[in-house]
Amino acid sequence: MAVPLVGAEALHLEYPTRVVFGSVTVGVVEGDRIGIVGRNGDGKSSLLGMLSGLIEPHGGRVTRRGGVRVGALSQSDDLDSALTVGQSIVGDQPEHEWAGDARIRDVIGGLVTDLPWEARIGELSGGQRRRVALATLLIGEWDVIVLDEPTNHLDVEGISWLAEHVKNRWARNSGGLLVVTHDRWFLDEVCTQTWEVHDEIVEPFEGGYAAYVLQRVERDRMAAATESKRQNLMRKELAWLRRGAPARTSKPKFRIDAANQLIQDVPPARNPVELQRLAVTRLGKQVIDLEGAGVRYGDREVLRDVTWRIAPGERTGILGANGSGKSTLLGLIAGTVAPTSGQIKRGKTVRLGLLDQQFSQLAEIGGDRVREVLARTQTTFTIDGRDTTPAQLLERLGFAREHLQARVGELSGGQKRRLQLLLLLLDEPNLIALDEPTNDVDADMLAATEDLLDSWPATLLVVSHDRYLLERVTDQQYAILDGQLRHLPGGVDEYLRLRREQASSRAPGEGASKASQPGSGSSGLSGSERRTAQKEVSAIERRLDKLQAEMTKLHARMADHDQSDYAGLQKLTGQVRAAERETVELEERWLELSDLIG
Repeated sequence: MAVPLVGAEALHLEYPTRVVFGSVTVGVVEGDRIGIVGRNGDGKSSLLGMLSGLIEPHGGRVTRRGGVRVGALSQSDDLDSALTVGQSIVGDQPEHEWAGDARIRDVIGGLVTDLPWEARIGELSGGQRRRVALATLLIGEWDVIVLDEPTNHLDVEGISWLAEHVKNRWARNSGGLLVVTHDRWFLDEVCTQTWEVHDEIVEPFEGGYAAYVLQRVERDRMAAATESKRQNLMRKELAWLRRGAPARTSKPKFRIDAANQLIQDVPPARNPVELQRLAVTRLGKQVIDLEGAGVRYGDREVLRDVTWRIAPGERTGILGANGSGKSTLLGLIAGTVAPTSGQIKRGKTVRLGLLDQQFSQLAEIGGDRVREVLARTQTTFTIDGRDTTPAQLLERLGFAREHLQARVGELSGGQKRRLQLLLLLLDEPNLIALDEPTNDVDADMLAATEDLLDSWPATLLVVSHDRYLLERVTDQQYAILDGQLRHLPGGVDEYLRLRREQASSRAPGEGASKASQPGSGSSGLSGSERRTAQKEVSAIERRLDKLQAEMTKLHARMADHDQSDYAGLQKLTGQVRAAERETVELEERWLELSDLIG
């Protein structure tokens, strides 16, 4: 059996109020791509912390194979606020060195190309700092990478880029990845194994999120009848995975016959005809019409000529890069932003419920207990033809009964998100707008939320970077591209294609300063740019000569080496491969620069 890159034996971790892990034994071997799921508070981040060496277990031990390098992204960064973006990512390396490295250029382009290279870390927003921390990690050489919620603050393109990066970062069957994320599309796209953290243990499953759902349904079906609520919810989730996302479930490890047998009696996730009938009854035929609407702040045009008739019962996802105008569009719909051109017409019966990112609904009730908040609402609501109390609704969203006594301000981020969503629904809006609703939410909570929204007769607008959520709860998607709203018949895939075409059609370097987009240029170089490019070409040529000499020496050493010294030969082989990789990257950069110089 292969020696794990990172192994853990009999790990025990506890806090004064509870035991997090009893005795956990796990290992990461070459080629593992492991996604970690579980409820908030069950120990996912603690497990990553122990495996990466950031947390010392109270019992057991963590071991690493000799020479293994582990890089970790935790939920808080240790960046120096006084440094610039560039210093944080590449340190004191001369520009010609890091700009000549194709991997570093790719990471910078994928994560921070919109950030000023000379901006101080202390001046950045939390999301921008997060992206700098991720870029700083990914330019390093690591055998194992540990990522805790890496998709937070990334847009759809950034998440897609990160998925491709980690899939192609190591050769097949080498390197190791551990990732905690609520982004289920990312889990399915990247991971070949899933670990579920629950009840002080770590339970392994084969495959990504879709395969995990199937296996968990099988496990729950064989468990005691007390699991019936969760089982039914996950069977509904599985039914959607089979019907709505065939590309995901076509992976060999996803046993399709078994899945079909499990879901043969599960109805579709929602009945769009019935939901639309109920929505028209509650809303009338006019919801909100945007006619040639635009928003301009000074010289900056954020939205232009947006024409959109929102229909009763419509379920629409809205995509767009960070800063493209998604929140401004929601502001137009909510009436908190006034158009500077065009007009907006609202139906007389519209009751809007907005779930924002700031927990604004909870600001004035932070000192109240959850039970007190619920007591102020009406006693029952009708959902799926049945009377439901607020407490039952909250339980349906995965809120434990013992937390009813807690004060709102003391709740965790995930618990606040549950309560925020509940209060929004209890206000009985007929138009619901959700702005990044997946923040601070685990996969179980997301599945419960989706289940609840399936039966809620309202028009639904969702702004999110969570591809899985958009495809699961909405029936169509729009994108904001260059300030205009565009329908996407092909969904998220079409949006990513349009963004790639948009980027390639721009002149290189447009939309970002040279400092924030290193290595970019154009055929019409200025004199100073041409001299800089020629200097870099000369530096690359010198480095290529050195690499060629190094490889000649390494091959000679391998020929003279004791052939029984496997470890020594392996080390020399690794050095040769590293030199070969660097050579390929430098040659690519040399060709790019040669084309620019002409």
